[in-house]
Amino acid sequence: MESKILIFLVTLQGVWSWNVVAKDRCALKGASVVIECQYDYNLFYIVTSVQWSKRLHMSGNPKLVPLSQISSVQGRFKYVGDKSSNCGLQINDVQDSDKGLYVFEFWTTLGGPYTSEKPAQLTVSDLVAVVHPSTVTEGDKVSLTCKSDCLTPVKPVWFRDGKFVSRDVFLARGEDGGRYYCAVSGQARVRSASVVLNVRYAPRRVLLSVNQSPEVIKGEAVTFTCSSDANPSVTQGGYSLYKDGRPVSTGWTYTISHVQPSHSGLYHCQAWNNISRSGTDLFNSTEVHLDVQYPPENISVSMTSPHVTEGSGMNLTCSSSANPAAVNYTWFRRISSPNSSSLLQVGSGQVLSLPSVEASHTGLYLCQARNTLGENNSTEVLLTMAAENSGIQSVLVLAGVGVFLLLLLLFALLFFWRKKMTYGKKRQGSLSTSVTEDPLDNIYMNTSALSSSPRSKTGSRSKRDANMAQTSQGDDVTYTEVTIKPQGDDVTYTEVTIKPRNPHPQLLKNNNNRAVRDSGSRTGENEDSVIYSTVTRSR
Repeated sequence: MESKILIFLVTLQGVWSWNVVAKDRCALKGASVVIECQYDYNLFYIVTSVQWSKRLHMSGNPKLVPLSQISSVQGRFKYVGDKSSNCGLQINDVQDSDKGLYVFEFWTTLGGPYTSEKPAQLTVSDLVAVVHPSTVTEGDKVSLTCKSDCLTPVKPVWFRDGKFVSRDVFLARGEDGGRYYCAVSGQARVRSASVVLNVRYAPRRVLLSVNQSPEVIKGEAVTFTCSSDANPSVTQGGYSLYKDGRPVSTGWTYTISHVQPSHSGLYHCQAWNNISRSGTDLFNSTEVHLDVQYPPENISVSMTSPHVTEGSGMNLTCSSSANPAAVNYTWFRRISSPNSSSLLQVGSGQVLSLPSVEASHTGLYLCQARNTLGENNSTEVLLTMAAENSGIQSVLVLAGVGVFLLLLLLFALLFFWRKKMTYGKKRQGSLSTSVTEDPLDNIYMNTSALSSSPRSKTGSRSKRDANMAQTSQGDDVTYTEVTIKPQGDDVTYTEVTIKPRNPHPQLLKNNNNRAVRDSGSRTGENEDSVIYSTVTRSR
């Protein structure tokens, strides 16, 4: 009977069979994965324990190491099977170190361990984010792709700088630039490494700033700074500063160490980075008004007239250059004494009005202008008072000048009249002409009336001598001096009209180097005579 039981047990042992099937898995780094596993065995036995092990190479030899002995997997690996048929293994937050070969083992009341002939292989892969193209200009098309080495499809979601991106294809804008990554939907920890999308765009939000309030005090230092949002960034040479539309400098900053009123105006900054937008590549900031403030200066006083008569009115006006404009004007008159000098306040306001000037109003005046930054004085001006009859004196002076000019005109007319009368008398008297070349050369000519007409050429000389003798006895002799300019050996002819004893005038003529010509054809007409005389300059 005992032998029969032993044979039966041996027979049952011989028919014992079991099987373990575990599938290979590809897991994304950071994801959770389950290695699916099924096992079966003889139902007459009871599974007493199960175990997953990882094949590791230790000292060059492969060895199965239970997962319970691997510290790096603690808390992440979990058996999700049972002791009947399911031997699944769940791995959370998969890491690169988790990849490898895994083996399932179990024990029954019959013994063990019973293991699979083929281990399950776990492959770990990363999500890979692809941005195409990676560098674009604003307005270009961009595509986002998420992939991995695992064949299992995933539904990715996209993030830019940690913010959700709803589209994976879009036209790039400047703000689309940044770091992109993809992740598995529902598993935020399963994500790719970040990739950069570089979107180039023209300058925008160009800003001009001043290191202090635009309202500055004269003499202070002012620094202008240009900035903008651009990709690529605007370089040092890409910024230009303008004042009232005219270029001032280039660069990010511009400093005025001692600001002056002339620096007041509208400033703006211009940026350029070789990227255009809407057809332009130059972009301006808003204008900044620099207002240089200073106390009153260049103060001056003007008056209607520096000389007034007693009782007349006078206005003194004060003007100045100031920013903000002067709000207070005070007038002073200098009071002098033998030992001191002081200023007496005589009024306020931009105009000092003296409706009726008195002698006590004369003197030195000055104006003091004041604004919120300070005060300054004008130079002193002198107010004098003229006598009341000064206008009458001026009229008398003008009248005297007019009388003098009138007398001068009458004297000139009288002079020319007398000269004309003298010339007329000389024409009626006997003339004697003397020609003078210079103060040392005097030529005299005596002329006289002839008793009868000249005869022939042959007798002219004797007749002339006779006439000269007759003249010396009875006729008056007149000498006339004539001055000429030397022009070589010239012969000068003089025509003289004389009045002989006969009351009828006679015409005298001179001809060039000729004797007295025959004029017998006129001898019978009257008693007049014509005398021709040749006058030669003395040497």
